[in-house]
Amino acid sequence: MICQHYHISKHIVLIEINTQHAQVLYDFTAEPGNNELTVKEGEILTVTNQNVGGGWVEAQNSRGTVGLVPEDYIEVKTILIISFVFDLTSLYRALDEIRKLCGIIFSSVYSFDEEWDDDSDDGKSTGGYGGSQVEEGGTMQRAGGHSTMKLSLNKFPGFSKTPNPEVYLLTKHIAKGDERLPIYTGEVGPVWLYPQTQLDCVVADPKKGSKMYGLKSYIEYQVTPNTTNRPVNHRYKHFDWLYERLVEKFACALPIPCLPDKQVTGRFEEEFIKMRMERLQGWMSRMCRHPVISNSEVFQLFLNYRDEKEWKLGKRRAEKDEIVGVKIFSNIDPELPELDPAQVEQKYEMYSQFTRSMDNSVKELLAVGHLHWKRCTGPLQKEYRQIGKAFQNLSSVFNTSAYPRESTLTEALTATGKTYEEIAEIVAEQPKKDLHFLMETNLEYKGLLGCFPDTITVHKAAIDKVKEADHVVVMNKISQQDKLIMEKNLSTMSYALQAEMNHFHSNRIYDYNRLMQFYLEEQVKFYETIAEKLKKTLGQYTTM
Repeated sequence: MICQHYHISKHIVLIEINTQHAQVLYDFTAEPGNNELTVKEGEILTVTNQNVGGGWVEAQNSRGTVGLVPEDYIEVKTILIISFVFDLTSLYRALDEIRKLCGIIFSSVYSFDEEWDDDSDDGKSTGGYGGSQVEEGGTMQRAGGHSTMKLSLNKFPGFSKTPNPEVYLLTKHIAKGDERLPIYTGEVGPVWLYPQTQLDCVVADPKKGSKMYGLKSYIEYQVTPNTTNRPVNHRYKHFDWLYERLVEKFACALPIPCLPDKQVTGRFEEEFIKMRMERLQGWMSRMCRHPVISNSEVFQLFLNYRDEKEWKLGKRRAEKDEIVGVKIFSNIDPELPELDPAQVEQKYEMYSQFTRSMDNSVKELLAVGHLHWKRCTGPLQKEYRQIGKAFQNLSSVFNTSAYPRESTLTEALTATGKTYEEIAEIVAEQPKKDLHFLMETNLEYKGLLGCFPDTITVHKAAIDKVKEADHVVVMNKISQQDKLIMEKNLSTMSYALQAEMNHFHSNRIYDYNRLMQFYLEEQVKFYETIAEKLKKTLGQYTTM
């Protein structure tokens, strides 16, 4: 059980998160001597330690056996309890902010500063929508009382303000000026309008800072966009704030991948800082490559603010933005013919099936990758060392023979043993050179694909509403003109989904093509290095 505090609207909220149960997604066979636990698909486990690290968690099965299980082989079922300390009249004001806490663990007590200056460098552990760190329902209990009520923790912050697609479907919209998001016909179908110059940025130069006379510490990163080459400084909480704003504004139309998870302990260790900076760089690069996100006012503010005053004013303006949730579709302007609802549904089914299948494949690759990494740094390394030791022991025995022509063979055997010991170290280090990048890219895609189910669900809800339109017209609840507007707006939503999927596919092909070239090049170097060492050792033996 984790109990932490968080400040919301000048109130203290006690958050208790219990992550004890997990369902096994894939079979896993434990290796003897590694403290692992054999599990079967569908089995329910009790998680005893989620902070093991290295892609592993400690869990207990129904028979009471405890051991390590790959974290990608299980799905943790989380219960969220939120307790409030405040007056009843403030309850409704805080509810909209509480929804932002879905799936979040906080690491310290936040300050009561109006300027949102918390005492922790880390904001939240954002697992993405599809990662579902929290169940759909949560229990909310007011401190000092005995009553409880169920609170629907909507995974779409913006969608909670506009509960269903009718808010958009039944309204006639004309996108104007800078808010307009055009969609054109490209070589692959509907596409967003891409900028002439690709935006990019570099996340670098992490520095440790402190406040409150050194009582509170944080890490600050320098973010430099290629458009200005002028660096701006941001802490992790600022990245987290940007993520929240992007989810709130765009998540109904665009999947927004989650940030790298927060860290409760070891936040200032060099290895962790390097890993976080690398993942923040990956996240920012992906956001920069998206034509809609990269051109949005809030993203431009994050990259280009000139001083603290401009940052705070821009932040307040972004937090008051009313074009969020399904309302974002009102800014989309496809310069294309209207689609038939049947075409819309066909596209929806195709994209839904593809993203589900790819999500499963990515998770499978991550699970295999975790196991291979563990074998390289554990059993395989140990086996090569044992082989090397065995050859050297054999050489020592031969040396005792007193036979005059022994030395050439024994020296060659000793060299062979040392070669295999060197190979053991090469094998253990290799995952850092190639598998690391394969895993990181797939982790990015796991987070991105986890967002698609909820984004696509918005479209499914809209399709169902339009299907009901004829019946609702007969009941005189809407007019025939309203029905036509709904069909037109559904067509706009479909074009947005098509443009987004085409953007996703384009990036996917680029990313995996580049990734696999790099991975295989490193694998070739790896095997060539081993082959070269073996050839050199082979040359020490006399041809008989």
